[in-house]
Amino acid sequence: MNDTYAEWDTIETINAIKEALELFHEVHLIEANEEAFEKFRTLKPDIVFNVSEGFNGISREAQIPAMLDLLGIPYTGSDPLTLTTCLDKSRTKEILSYYGIPNARFITVESHDDIINFSLTFPVIIKPVAEGSSKGIFNSSLVNNIEELQTRLDELLDTYKQPLLIEEFLPGREFTVAIMGNGKEVEVLPIVEINYASLPENLLPIYSYEAKWIADTPDNPLDIFSCPARLDDVLKSKIEKTALDTYKILRCRDWARIDIRLDKDSTPNVIEVNPLPGVLPNPEDNSCYPKAARAAGLSYNEMINKVLYHAAKRHNLI
Repeated sequence: MNDTYAEWDTIETINAIKEALELFHEVHLIEANEEAFEKFRTLKPDIVFNVSEGFNGISREAQIPAMLDLLGIPYTGSDPLTLTTCLDKSRTKEILSYYGIPNARFITVESHDDIINFSLTFPVIIKPVAEGSSKGIFNSSLVNNIEELQTRLDELLDTYKQPLLIEEFLPGREFTVAIMGNGKEVEVLPIVEINYASLPENLLPIYSYEAKWIADTPDNPLDIFSCPARLDDVLKSKIEKTALDTYKILRCRDWARIDIRLDKDSTPNVIEVNPLPGVLPNPEDNSCYPKAARAAGLSYNEMINKVLYHAAKRHNLI
């Protein structure tokens, strides 16, 4: 199962973003490759709407923002440090743990030697430390004993050639929280819940590659998302606070999406942080940030231009 390019945006998404921005601005597309630096230097754009996932290495999402910082060109979204930190799941969890933000107990491993004295409680989830878009998270990533863990560890180390994160499985409900803005203008959009009880019987209750990219298709989308999530006021407030605190601690800018799952005591735990959220334009597609924006009363075009507004204001362009 090849998930190499799962993080990259489709041409449909790129064109939808372009068309949204063209409502008010002149827009140029620049491919995020080694030629981008000279193109930026020649074009000298007022601001860049960054959706670049990059390629190669754990700092790949920071490649274009780092170029833009060097050239002094403003851009949307978080800076290279935040983008790189959030892509490294173990570093993210270490920082959140330092600040007291709940997240599942975990270890980072690079070989079988690292699980000789394994102390986490099964079941656990094992996944690459620096991938997104459910890359490296398969049905088989939820393991119930040391034998399964050893087998999966070999497979993932061989395929992804990077450290692996092993964390205790959180049995509660799962949510994703879209956040937009900076400072006093930061806002939490309506919370999305992922209802795993509605998954096909052959899929386990995690947002795996199989669930996200195989079972969920444009012709037959999975009906597992609800927005706004049905929550009592106390739990809603806890989830929003956990997400906002995470956003601020990791110094996210303009927009981000925080994935949260409840533990056995119904405490919101941060699973992952995505400061470069996916934005599939078709409402029939299960893209959580646009789904939350629509629930907040924003069209796709309004959502894109509002992110740009927050970035432009942060850069004192307006």
